[in-house]
Amino acid sequence: MIRKANSEDLETLVKIAREVANELHQQGIDQWSETYPDLEHFRNDLIKGGLFVYCHDLEIVGSISVLPENDPFYLELKWRFDNAYVVHRLMVKPEYRQMHIGRKLFLHAIDHAKSMRADGMKVDTHPDNYRMQSLILSLGFEEVGYINAMNRIGYELPFAENITRR
Repeated sequence: MIRKANSEDLETLVKIAREVANELHQQGIDQWSETYPDLEHFRNDLIKGGLFVYCHDLEIVGSISVLPENDPFYLELKWRFDNAYVVHRLMVKPEYRQMHIGRKLFLHAIDHAKSMRADGMKVDTHPDNYRMQSLILSLGFEEVGYINAMNRIGYELPFAENITRR
């Protein structure tokens, strides 16, 4: 089940983030740190109305943030559209992998962005995060390019042919 997060969920999300960050580091992926994402990141996503959690048997096992904003570093790339939602902080507890929870969260984020009349969705990930890249590409996202300032690859997914062009 996917639902909007609430303030009582935040501490659990920070704990999951630490688990995921540790796993990424064990795999040699320097995407998250011992302090990122932290409580403030999740709190800000919650306040902006873009934080969703995935519950399995009433336990929070994953989350995604989807917000109508662009990271300032995104200006480094030439995107096809501006009116987009951006995915941040997708995570699933390691022991719940292979249950397609990340895909379900992503599909929920896409539906949410469409309901907000966005022209598309953007996301970025670390060049070594092949699992995330595989998920992104399997959902139809296209690679836009490398964001040098943050060592990330940017991807976009247009929702319609008549998107607002730059």
